Amino acid sequence: MQCEPIMAQKRRLFCEISPTTYYISLQKERLKRWLQNRLSNIRFADVRQADHLPVTVASHEDDMIKRGPGIDPQLQSNKADNIRLACSRIDGVVIRPGETFSFWHLVGRTSRSNGFAEGRVLVNGRLQAGVGGGLCNLANTICLVMLHSPMTIVELHHHSDALAPDPGGIRHPYSAGTSVNYNFIDLRFRNDTQQPVQLRTWCDGDILRAELLTTVPFPSTYRLAEEDHHFHLEEDGKFYRRSRIYRETYDRATGRLIQRELNWRNHSEVMFDYGLIPKEQIR
Repeated sequence: MQCEPIMAQKRRLFCEISPTTYYISLQKERLKRWLQNRLSNIRFADVRQADHLPVTVASHEDDMIKRGPGIDPQLQSNKADNIRLACSRIDGVVIRPGETFSFWHLVGRTSRSNGFAEGRVLVNGRLQAGVGGGLCNLANTICLVMLHSPMTIVELHHHSDALAPDPGGIRHPYSAGTSVNYNFIDLRFRNDTQQPVQLRTWCDGDILRAELLTTVPFPSTYRLAEEDHHFHLEEDGKFYRRSRIYRETYDRATGRLIQRELNWRNHSEVMFDYGLIPKEQIR
């Protein structure tokens, strides 16, 4: 969450003074977004159907449970429960032409009264327990399937922190995550095509799965390409994960590259044990 400076000369942020000022800043941002949603003419996708569209556009899966030094297993278990609950509110949603998918429009407020438990959240650069924690994992998985489709990015917030090492040493673009925070830090994609798309989200045990479906194949296919991935020790004494991530568009019939756009310059602070950074990836 971005906050307002309280004194320019000290560059102190109002939300960093105390938990109370953080809460005030949080509620202000949530109220602003609520008003924007009410006053906008956005058509949000909110119709879910059990019947699945026949053509798979893209799919992705991820392990919900992270393990390692300093990772609380109970918070990880709660995180998985939070993701299962959020999946049940998204699964099957149909995004018609002209409609916008909004993560928070479908998931709703992450409160205890809505069934959410304490997971791991990032507040002012610190990892701590928080109700609804862990939903960035789900948002990132949805983001990955959307980016492999012609859906138009409306709102996307990249994590500024690398929270965990790559599982099994397998590197995926965007593994640093996609940030969400009810309701003002959202994940939104708009369907500017002429056909409906459907998003499925579900869990098999501790594996999170997402799939994007449609009626007939799109004329293009999509790929994410990451370049110059490495870890770098910077002047502040911290390690950062750095890379460039491109989104490539190919003609389905010929396989010809149509477009290649820089999607993100990754510069994420490493929040896990530095001893887990692969030595061959340090520069």
